Amino acid sequence: MEHVWDFQTVFASWSLLSQGLFNTLKLGLLTLITGLFFGFFVGLGRYSRISWVNFPAGVFVEVFRNTPALVQIMWFYFAFPIISPFDIDAFAAAALGLGLNTTAFCAEIFRGGIQSIHRGQWEAGKALGMTYREQVLRIILPQAVVRMIPAFMNRVVELMKMTSLASVIAFGELMHQAKTISTYHFNPIESYTVVALLFFLVISPFAFLVYHLENQFRR
Repeated sequence: MEHVWDFQTVFASWSLLSQGLFNTLKLGLLTLITGLFFGFFVGLGRYSRISWVNFPAGVFVEVFRNTPALVQIMWFYFAFPIISPFDIDAFAAAALGLGLNTTAFCAEIFRGGIQSIHRGQWEAGKALGMTYREQVLRIILPQAVVRMIPAFMNRVVELMKMTSLASVIAFGELMHQAKTISTYHFNPIESYTVVALLFFLVISPFAFLVYHLENQFRR
């Protein structure tokens, strides 16, 4: 039987798609900020030679880096409220799961970037009488961040795609809204095609920026 294309009902449901796009961007931005902020401190902990700092940071990274983000989201949504006195909605569960997962990966990017700076840079800062904080902020990070940017940009691309995992707990991001539209109008091909295009339009600028930065650094 020949398929009858029905994009009209998809675009007629633009209010649902626009809300889904807003929720996708909100979730992606929040988890990115969370990952960058806490990832910096966890990355410093991973680089530290103090065992009581390095060990818990390492455990955190390995747990959240080596378990699927989907499992983490579902654990926070279904299991966390059982063992804690807090009720948690779909957005909070998705933000926790993706935020902690991103924190673990960002921590490794920070650790790798800092570790790539020659030890002599630390010794030079120390010889000038700088504190550890001054060495990090004035000498190490300005050099390391340049090397981290491509990895962080790739992480942004991955994170924006991972927001679609929140659909499994009925958070109203793009994927969930597409499922709602396709269920109501029986047009899954059209619904998911439009959502795929929306994801492409949102993510592709970051991907092209990654290529541009990589070419700049290569020169």
